[in-house]
Amino acid sequence: MADLFLLFNHLLTEAQAAEARRELGVNKIIKPPAALSRIWADIPPEPESISDILEPVFSWIDNNISEGDFLLVQGDSGASYLVMQHISSSGIIPVYSTTMRQASENRLDDNTVNLTHTFRHVRFRTYGQ
Repeated sequence: MADLFLLFNHLLTEAQAAEARRELGVNKIIKPPAALSRIWADIPPEPESISDILEPVFSWIDNNISEGDFLLVQGDSGASYLVMQHISSSGIIPVYSTTMRQASENRLDDNTVNLTHTFRHVRFRTYGQ
């Protein structure tokens, strides 16, 4: 049975975990170590290249994720792309979470706008489909 590994900037909701078990058929859901989560959550915008910054992430993938396992990849677009390249011939199945978004806008007295977004998980989708 496959496992689901997370490269994701948010906590997985109960709905997402339940769907992963039901629809993807995963056995375990595995978070990266805290140090890797911090790297993934804080990709700096200044460097021209981030490949070196992602080396610990690539190493974690190589040493922990097997062919047929799922990898939930969401975050910095460039970092996500590099992870996709890294796993492209590994047999690891990259997925992302689709959401229903609702926004509410509140105009404040000082002419600013307070915008609130609510996200509700809908399904996991495999990249490229």
